[in-house]
Order: sequence, then C-alpha cells, then structure tokens
Amino acid sequence: MRKFSFSIVLAASLTAIGCGAKNSDPRAEAPPPSQIVHEQDGGAIQIDHPEAVALVTAAARNSRSQLIVTGVVTPDISRNVPVISLASGRVVEIRARLGDTVKKGDLLLRVRSSDISGGYSDYRKAVADEILARAQLERAKDLHAHGASSLNDLQIAQDAEDKAKVDVETTAEHLRLLGSDPDKPDSIVEIHAPASGVITDQQVTNDAGVQAFGPNPFTISDLSRVWVVCDVHENDLPNVRVGDGAEVRLNAYPGLVFKGAIGNIGAILDPNIRTAKVRIEVQNPGMMRVGMFVTATFHGQKEETHTVIPSTAILHLHDSDWVFVVTPDKKFQRVEVVAGNTLPDNMQEILSGLVPGAQVVRNALTLQNSVEQ
Repeated sequence: MRKFSFSIVLAASLTAIGCGAKNSDPRAEAPPPSQIVHEQDGGAIQIDHPEAVALVTAAARNSRSQLIVTGVVTPDISRNVPVISLASGRVVEIRARLGDTVKKGDLLLRVRSSDISGGYSDYRKAVADEILARAQLERAKDLHAHGASSLNDLQIAQDAEDKAKVDVETTAEHLRLLGSDPDKPDSIVEIHAPASGVITDQQVTNDAGVQAFGPNPFTISDLSRVWVVCDVHENDLPNVRVGDGAEVRLNAYPGLVFKGAIGNIGAILDPNIRTAKVRIEVQNPGMMRVGMFVTATFHGQKEETHTVIPSTAILHLHDSDWVFVVTPDKKFQRVEVVAGNTLPDNMQEILSGLVPGAQVVRNALTLQNSVEQ
C-alpha cells in the first residue's frame, strides 16, 4: 500500500517559503506533528513518530478465581433450641417477645394447666397407698417374727411397699416435668429458657392455648455464628467447593468484611432460576441480623495468572474493551480484551486477550481520538 507522509510535503513547502523571505514565522521551524496513516490490516495504524507515544509493559499478577453472589443471613439450625411445654393449658402471661435476647433460666411464659390438677391427684393417691403399704409391711414383719404368718405373706407385703414407693417417685417426677413442685401444687406452670440466645420464632400470644408436645411456643437461636445462604447459578457451581473461603459484606455496612467458609452446597437446583443454595458459615460479631442482605465473594483454592495494565490503556468501544498493542514493525494494533477486577493504583486486570510482557499504549483514548480526527 502507498504511504503518503504529510511531513515531507510540509517540509518542502517550508523550504520554498524560506527562499523568498528572510523573516519567516518562528513556529515554522518547529518539528512537524505526528501524522497518522491507517493500514488496511484489521485496525493497525502507523504514525510518523511512534517514539512520541507513551507505552507501558503489561505485567503479570497471581490471584485466585472469584465469584460474587448475593445472599441473606439466616440462623444456624444446629444452634436453634426449641422451647417445649409439657403441659397443656391457657397462656396467662408472656414475659418474652420475638427478637428478645434471653439468658438460660429466664422466665418466658406462664400457663394455667389442668394437667397439674390431675398429676397432683395421682401423686396424693400414690402417697396414701405408700403409707398403707408401709404399715402393712410393719405388721407382716411383726407377725412373722412371732410365727403368726408365713414368709410368703411377708414377701407380698414387702413387694407392695416397694411398688408403692415407685408410684410415689413416678408421680412426683411427673409433676416436676410439668413445672410444678409436688410439695407446693400450683395450677400455673412456668416455662423457662433452656438456653441463652435470641428468640427467632414465637408461636403464642396472650390467652392462647398451648398443647403439650404441640407447636413450640418459642425458638431460641444462638446467633454468635450464623449462616449466609446464597444462590449460585448452575454454570458457576464448578467454581465453588466446600471449604473454600468467602468474604461477606453486609448491604447495611458495606465497608466491613466478614470472613467465612463454604459449609454446604445444595444438592437440589431451583428449577425456575437454575440455582443451588450455597451455605457460608460466619462468625457474628453482633451486627449481623437475621434477614439481612449480603454480597458474598468466593475465593477459589487455585491461583491463576492474569495480565495487569493501567486502566487508561483500555478503550471502551461498542460494548467491548480494547487496547493498542505495539507490533514488531512499530505499528499499533487494536486488540479486543476481557477486563477483570479493578485493582488499586488505577490498575486493571485483564482476563484474556493480552499476555504479560506485551507493550501497549498507556492512554488508548488519546490515540483513538487522533485516529478519528
């Protein structure tokens, strides 16, 4: 292809003018500006003074693969403790509410139960039977000692006494399980917190009914460690593995980073959006609340090498990223690249399209503007 240099024409013109006039314009003595000549080779361009273009050498950077997804904070199920009522009845007082922080042994609610009346009746009968059995045993021992009764009669009396004691112990323990003292019977049952934590579920209200072994009135969760459950698309699942590290950022506190690890990858995909649930286990410093939205970044265990260049070397054109690479014959070839993460010091990661060691134009936009003029 023919190459026409404007600098040659300009120099010839200046020589002719200089011969006819001694007092020429001083600006005419300045070196001619670089002229750009387009080549028909897929985007390569050539200029008269390539040495005037600032270049930079692409560097290499080792990093782990990353995947950024969204998720939500949920309680750790293994740290949930249900509050169970063994007595049926009607709620007369509630001392705790959903979201309250409680300590082990705190009073949560009081229930008026007819089960206590029945249990106490059984206990009093067992006590009366034991008193009678003990008296009969003493009489049987006395008669046997004087030869007035057989050994078999004594053994029967002893057996009746032993069974009567068992009945007393059983009925007394039943009252204790219901939350009542056998020595101080009361139809009101007090239900206390079995563990310390936060009430994350409440199924009772004032004057509501409570069924023994029915729906749990409360659920207490230990939120010192929580789960972050994320949706990971099917195509991204090969990039996550159990045990991989993760960084969690709360939408409410974007400047804070919490460290965690993948504890489980769901075995079932959502058929509608083609995602699997990935669970991250995170230590909670106290500000992570159930239901908060988060952004999670997964870090792979395998290191990858990527190219790094200044962000000014990237030209955004037609929804694509481009760089100008210097060819061996000092031309500038426009090459499409795939940009990655933005790095500190105004640097940019290149995932593909450019190898470390290649020379690129430091300011791609300036060169592109010159091309379009």
